[in-house]
Amino acid sequence: MADALKVGIAGLGTVGASLVRIITTRANELAVTCGRAIEVSAVSARDRSRDRGVDLSGATWFDSPEEMAASADIDVFVELVGGAEGAADRSVRAALTRGLHVVTANKALLARHGVELATIAEEKGVLLNFEAAVAGGIPVIKALRESLTGNKVARIYGIMNGTCNYILTRMEKEGLSFADCLKEAQRLGYAEADPTFDIEGNDTAHKLAILTTLAFGTQIAADEIYLEGIGNISIEDIEAAADLGYRIKLLGVAQRTESGIEQRVHPTMVPRDTVIAQVDGVTNAVAIESDILGELLMVGPGAGGDATASAVLGDIADIAKSRPGAQRVPVLGTPAAALAPYQRARMRSHEGGYFIRLTVADRTGVFASVATRMAENNISLESIVQRASPNGAAGGSKTIILVTHATTEESVRKAVAGIKAEDYLVGEPQVIRIERPKAF
Repeated sequence: MADALKVGIAGLGTVGASLVRIITTRANELAVTCGRAIEVSAVSARDRSRDRGVDLSGATWFDSPEEMAASADIDVFVELVGGAEGAADRSVRAALTRGLHVVTANKALLARHGVELATIAEEKGVLLNFEAAVAGGIPVIKALRESLTGNKVARIYGIMNGTCNYILTRMEKEGLSFADCLKEAQRLGYAEADPTFDIEGNDTAHKLAILTTLAFGTQIAADEIYLEGIGNISIEDIEAAADLGYRIKLLGVAQRTESGIEQRVHPTMVPRDTVIAQVDGVTNAVAIESDILGELLMVGPGAGGDATASAVLGDIADIAKSRPGAQRVPVLGTPAAALAPYQRARMRSHEGGYFIRLTVADRTGVFASVATRMAENNISLESIVQRASPNGAAGGSKTIILVTHATTEESVRKAVAGIKAEDYLVGEPQVIRIERPKAF
């Protein structure tokens, strides 16, 4: 049997501690499966005295990830520190430059510096694996990077943030407000004390940017994503969607178009009878549409210590099974030097159905005016629903809900702008895109 693979782990939080425990308790099985033992030889964490429930007596401690990356007697550097800059970036670069394999769960780091890091890894002939960076325990990176080789991907989309999915699920099933659901998610540890990164869609955007590069062979473009969060989704939207046969999910979507690659993250209405609409709570789901395979949907835990550690360990096991001198799979599916420049599609040319909710003054002529604004912009309506305001008082307000047939983003924006220019609108219009998955 080959010599043991020596692993150094930077970051001993929930994921790091889970990883150490799994490697320790499954040592014999891993040695048989990988053809060599896997040993935790070095660790780095802020607090040496903290009880993490695992035995670290056999590992060498380092005061910083950078120090470990530069000098530890290891074969693989595992980065679980987090963050796009600082210690995570410096230590990963140091490890790759030194000729160490690297495994990371850091989507922010990859979204910001992925192409540069891939270039270093490929020049040094080492592996940079990051399965845990997107959708937790779902093996979507391996699928895109290896299993779907030869397929031409047309679209990739999914539920990639458990916090948002949990909030939207609770709002629908229990009739709770967004604020109440967020507070509960924070209490349960599903949301951070400052949840902005999740609920505004940034976390999903980082993951989508990585998947886009793998799917379409373009340079990572995290700053070129159309972004909307879920903060303005109300119980009224949830209920209206249910009445119309839809559920609301925060989706990340990337697809090829005639004008370039379209990347977008936003609340989306999906038909209730589709599989992806049934993905509830903190679970993630990623769908891939390609020319040879057709449609593929992967569903599973998107976060958590064990789920993320499982993905990290899978990456380590791949390294253990690899042999020196063997041909390496390109880090981002396509060699870093061959990645095409990213060309952003014109978002205003996006075509699809739309849900539009308007709160308007309850007076004669309003409905006709709304219909006129739609017609002026060549928007065909699938359904129109009028509802009285919650108070139901004459002379108050009422709600008009429109569902359009396929139309363009530009047409919808122009129609809504025309409506906003009228004096009967109460509050801001709500516009939610509709996705109709081919098979899911």
